[in-house]
Amino acid sequence: MSNTDLIIPERSRDIGDFLVGRLLPFRKKRTVGPFIFIDHMGPSQLGPEKYLDVDQHPHIGLATLTYLLEGNIEHRDSLGTQQVIRPGSVNWMVAGSGISHTERSPQDHRDGRIENLHGYQIWVALPPEAERVSPSFHHFAAQELPAWEENGQHWKLVAGEAFGKKSPVPTHGPLFMVELKTSREAALDLAGQLKGEIGICVVEGKVWACDQEVEAGNLLVSKEENACALKVAADSHILFFGGSPFNSEPHIYWNFVSHSKERIEEAKQNWQDWNWPKVQGDESYVPLPGQKTKPS
Repeated sequence: MSNTDLIIPERSRDIGDFLVGRLLPFRKKRTVGPFIFIDHMGPSQLGPEKYLDVDQHPHIGLATLTYLLEGNIEHRDSLGTQQVIRPGSVNWMVAGSGISHTERSPQDHRDGRIENLHGYQIWVALPPEAERVSPSFHHFAAQELPAWEENGQHWKLVAGEAFGKKSPVPTHGPLFMVELKTSREAALDLAGQLKGEIGICVVEGKVWACDQEVEAGNLLVSKEENACALKVAADSHILFFGGSPFNSEPHIYWNFVSHSKERIEEAKQNWQDWNWPKVQGDESYVPLPGQKTKPS
C-alpha cells in the first residue's frame, strides 16, 4: 500500500537500551525480526470527496498484514479475493512468487458519510525458502484472535506466538504481533514472553523507557533480544511486534522484497511488461518508480 499523505515521517534517536524512531524502516534499524515495513494510515477523515483508492500494484517475497483501528478497506487481489477489513480483524496476504492487489474505500461507504480511517499496513519478509510460495490470502475476524485481560491490561495476539498462545494467522517463521490497551499504569517485564527482536509502536498514550518518556507516534526497538522492561501509562494503546531476525537483511525495492537482487530485477521487468497476475475487472496500474505510463 502506498498513500504518502497518510504516512508519518521518519525520526530516530538513541535513548540507551532502545532505539526510538517514527515507524519502519528508520535510519538506525531497517528491520525488526522479519518485519520490514510499517505504514501508519491516518488517522484521516474520508468522504464525501476524499476516499482511499490505492490502485493495482504488485508484491513479491513478503506477507502484508493489515490491521485497522478505525474505518473500512476493501481488498481485491489477483487470486479473486474480495474482502472488506474492519477494525480489530486481520488481512494476511502472502505475496510469495507474485500477486497484485488494490485497496479502496468500499463502494457502500461512498455515500457522503464522514468516516475516519486509522490503522497499520505491515510488511513481513518471507524467509528465503518461502519467497516463491504460491500466493494466498487469509482473513480473520477480531473474535478469532486470542485475547485476554489481567490487571487492567487488555491483550490481543494478532499474529505469531507470544505469552504461550498462538494466533491462527499462518506465518512462515517465528514472529509475533501483540496489541495492548491499558486502563491503568502498568510496569511490564516481557522477558521470555516475546522471543527475538522487539519493536514497540506507541499508538496512543506513552511509555517510559530508560528514564525517558516516549509519546504516541514513536517506535521503540529494544537493543537486547528476548528482554524488554518498560512502564506504560494508563489509557495507552501499544503494538508489540518482532521475532527472529534473518542471517542477512533482505533487499527491498518499492513493493518487492527478496533475499536475491536478481529476483527483484526479474519482478521489476515483469511488472514493467505487464506480465503479472492481475485483479480481475480492474485496469488500474501503479507504474514502477520512474516509469511514466502503463504498458500497452
